[in-house]
Amino acid sequence: MTIPVSELGTLLGVWAHPDDETYLVAGLMAQAVRDGHRVVCVTATRGEEGSWDEERWPTSEMGRVREAELMASLEVLGVTEHHWLDYYDGTCAGADRAEAVGKVLAIMREVEPNSVFTFGPDGMTGHADHKSVSAWTGEAFAAAAPPKARLFHATQTPEWAETFVPVMNRFNVFMEPGTPPVTPREQLAIDYALPPDILELKLRAIEAHVSQV
Repeated sequence: MTIPVSELGTLLGVWAHPDDETYLVAGLMAQAVRDGHRVVCVTATRGEEGSWDEERWPTSEMGRVREAELMASLEVLGVTEHHWLDYYDGTCAGADRAEAVGKVLAIMREVEPNSVFTFGPDGMTGHADHKSVSAWTGEAFAAAAPPKARLFHATQTPEWAETFVPVMNRFNVFMEPGTPPVTPREQLAIDYALPPDILELKLRAIEAHVSQV
């Protein structure tokens, strides 16, 4: 039996780049906000290396651009609490692990989440920043999570992968063989089909990341 969104309580998401949270848990965040739960989003970097068009989106401006895009996206979802870990895009694997875990730990102790969301150890796409953020979050969760808190890792169903992975492969989204992780639907901890109004919010939140769509 999967866990209803209404039972997730205070929700903390820890991600690597602006837009990770939108693609992976925007619907959950919007629904949790609507249900009256506290929702807190953490982002490790500002996605400074995320330009696909240097003329239109120069790398020197990407941190500022993507920060503004993330704030606009979270506003659509009704999320009002956000923290930066202040690492540079692509450097998380080389960051001081104790320092990084300490940053997540401090936020976790303040928020006292019932539900924590992040990447699995595979990093979803295999991105080194994703893997690092997963490791930091897991370590912080083990040290500071409240009793009965739950840690959730992002995944896909086989049906989703069959439909979308071929499209995503055209854009080299996955950085190593074996990604993305696939979990049979009957094994999912949360299986939430977005109702039309929440889906509309998610689409608007995605569209706010103008430099990435």
